Amino acid sequence: MNDAFYYGKQKWDKSHKVGDLVLVSTLNVNNIKGPKKHKDSFVGPLVIVALHGPNAVQVELSGELENKHPTFPVSLRKPYQPADKEFFPLSKPTPLTVPPVEKNEDKKINKFIKERRLRGKNQREYLVRYRNPVHED
Repeated sequence: MNDAFYYGKQKWDKSHKVGDLVLVSTLNVNNIKGPKKHKDSFVGPLVIVALHGPNAVQVELSGELENKHPTFPVSLRKPYQPADKEFFPLSKPTPLTVPPVEKNEDKKINKFIKERRLRGKNQREYLVRYRNPVHED
């Protein structure tokens, strides 16, 4: 075998065009909520909006990824292949969901109940009781 054959086996498939659906790796994405072991390896399907040379694609982002830069190298994307209904008849596509944002209301502390140091460090944790804004004394 010649060297070009073995060299080509390690390279990624560069056949992509505008409008294709792709999955993007979450390897360098840090703004997805939750523990790392529960995160998906890839997010998508996402639509390719533009090509930036042979090694980068621009995708349309939504949800938690809106603040991320939309251009990714082609090494972090793979083509989207929908599930075969014959083998997986009950599977449903899982949409990218955004957890609801909690409203951080200004609460007044009524009483410090307990204080402790975390694992002998200078970091402290407090147990407090807040005033009830409806039934204030």
